[in-house]
Amino acid sequence: MSAFPANPPQELPAKSAALLELRNVAKRFAAVDVLKNISLNIASGEFLTLLGESGSGKTTVLRLIAGFAQPSSGEIWMSGERLDLLPPYKRRVNTVFQNYALFPHLSACDNVAYGLRVKNTPTSEIAARVEEALRMVKMQGFAASRPARLSGGQQQRIALARALVNRPRLLLLDEPLSALDANLRKQMQGELKSLQREIGVTFLFVTHDQEEAMALSDRIALLRDGALEQVASPREIYAHPATAYTAEFIGQTNLLRGEIRGGMVTCGALRWPSDEADGAVIFSLRPEAIRICADDKRQPSEVRFRAAVRQQFYGGSSELLEVDCGNGQTLRVRVPVGGPLAGEQDFVFSLCDPTRVAE
Repeated sequence: MSAFPANPPQELPAKSAALLELRNVAKRFAAVDVLKNISLNIASGEFLTLLGESGSGKTTVLRLIAGFAQPSSGEIWMSGERLDLLPPYKRRVNTVFQNYALFPHLSACDNVAYGLRVKNTPTSEIAARVEEALRMVKMQGFAASRPARLSGGQQQRIALARALVNRPRLLLLDEPLSALDANLRKQMQGELKSLQREIGVTFLFVTHDQEEAMALSDRIALLRDGALEQVASPREIYAHPATAYTAEFIGQTNLLRGEIRGGMVTCGALRWPSDEADGAVIFSLRPEAIRICADDKRQPSEVRFRAAVRQQFYGGSSELLEVDCGNGQTLRVRVPVGGPLAGEQDFVFSLCDPTRVAE
């Protein structure tokens, strides 16, 4: 059984210096607190994802960093320089928007070159930098094509090239894959991750899709109602959620509410020993941590219970069961595919599988 989690870890990846720092950043619109004293460090070369529901404050964070809005309080620093005091055009930050915002009347090459021309970059330099940016995203062969002739994935690459051509130190990506169909989205996730590793630019990625965040990120910053709920690596945030909200938002889980009395945890029909102090408790128990008993041998390190299978959902390599433990307690159990199940079954999980979480 996991110990009660301490404050959510926000340490930077080992041997990486902070590129960007948000120090107690708040944003208010009229009487509404959209962001509530956010403090967050982003390491140089890191792929960090802001994850959360609609309205949690994700895009507001991007807008503050890009300079499209100003904090109500707090500071934003980049490499020792106060970023929030600079106008947007002086920040080495570029944004890739959800709709890509490509000019339909310009070729891919001219779309990528547009920002350089606005900055009066020498003509002799523009061609080489545009070619380099198109090569980075593997779109050299489409330089003369207009956006209408490109697929969604190709348009996304051109939008990336247009941002990369300015040689930003930080790239902000506001749900750039959400407009793609499911298969292309999966493909582009892999390409985006590979591209980020290849070019070494720091990515701050916004999404509401927890699977996407888990697949792409070095760390995930989970936002809830304008505040940071937890910041950790995908493995850490899944295996050791700090709160009940995190446990339910990241993947599927069973929230077990109960109490500890006299060295015994009781959560409905489930009971197991504990050396923690008496009191009310909440545990997160992932469906895949529960398995069907293969024999009658009882191990002291396991919790065994009996439950009736009420529903079974086929999922290819696994199946999700809804099981009734009695007295209104229902659990979700993920097991390998093994054919239809019905009636009562014996189930088991290890004492180390439940993770205690805060409300």
